[in-house]
Amino acid sequence: MGLLTREYPPGVYGGAGVHVEFLAQELRALVDVDVHCWAAEGAAEAEGVVRHHPWPRLDGANDALRTLSLDLSMAAALDGVDVLHSHTWYANLAGHLGKLLHGVPHVVTSHSLEPRRPWKAEQLGGGYALSSWAERTAIEAADGVIAVSAAMRADILACYPALDPAKVRVVHNGIDTRLYRPDHGTAVLERLGIDPGRPYIVFVGRITRQKGVPHLLRAARALDPAAQVVLCAGAPDTPELEREFQELYEELARGRDGVFWVPEMLPRPEVVQLLTHARAFVCPSVYEPLGIVNLEAMACGTAVVASAVGGIPEIVADGRTGLLVPYDEGEPAAFEAGLAGALNRLLDDGAEAARMGAAGRGRVAEEFGWEAVARRTAAVYEELVKA
Repeated sequence: MGLLTREYPPGVYGGAGVHVEFLAQELRALVDVDVHCWAAEGAAEAEGVVRHHPWPRLDGANDALRTLSLDLSMAAALDGVDVLHSHTWYANLAGHLGKLLHGVPHVVTSHSLEPRRPWKAEQLGGGYALSSWAERTAIEAADGVIAVSAAMRADILACYPALDPAKVRVVHNGIDTRLYRPDHGTAVLERLGIDPGRPYIVFVGRITRQKGVPHLLRAARALDPAAQVVLCAGAPDTPELEREFQELYEELARGRDGVFWVPEMLPRPEVVQLLTHARAFVCPSVYEPLGIVNLEAMACGTAVVASAVGGIPEIVADGRTGLLVPYDEGEPAAFEAGLAGALNRLLDDGAEAARMGAAGRGRVAEEFGWEAVARRTAAVYEELVKA
């Protein structure tokens, strides 16, 4: 089968890339897998992996057009596969074209939906219309659609009512609890200047409208002054959002000590150590089909404070593995106050945070292993090939 994706190691920067990385690894024990992905700096040649480049003549063109050139390159290289599986709009059109060209089933895993992310017009300009068209075309014509949460399945059917509901299955994201496990060393904290003796909250993610980072920075003004704030935040979507983040960060840092911003992407083991020692991981997303980073934090034994949007309530058990905060687009101040209140509750009660962290670790180990995710995904392939 052909697995089509933008992100693949070493070019992984978001939850969809983490999903593909571990899914491919587990699928290889069940089916023959060829991965078709975007070329990445520093990527070595690997058996079963084909890295594609955008057409040079499109250098400087809108990023959506450059993406479509990669889709054409992928579609042309899919001879001999019996099923195609694409991830995100960046590769969906490649799967659709491959289905038409080679007469094989196409499965789409939907990690997010363009109609639910109108702020991407800031990033892509007119390319947002192209990305939306590519996603709609692929999903409505797909033989099977995998949603990463039940909430995501409902969103897919709401956005694309022409799609047969029987085609849409739910297969949750997974987590490798061997890689994501508590690390009680402190070398990373010490290198970054974080005081291991003071509680801190941590955010890990990209600077996007979707991830709600400005809400977190405003909420952090009301946190216990004894707490530290650690922001592992990079890859801003637009210069405007980068400036907004920078201004809010500088304002926060002027008003309290113990504020740390790590803009570069840290190696996984370093992130694990930061998650392990945090009093709470915070996920202030305004849109989140699932939020794999919540699983990562829970696997490290860390309590989670998250917005109650999308598939997050399917992962974070409110009051047991973390705290959920209602989000209303029209009431940003209330959301920010709710985030601050939930974080302060755990900052004030380390025993409660520890109980939630232990419960979270137990839950992900029992319910969200990648081996089970791969088996359920391979069963979708088998069903479609037989049909």
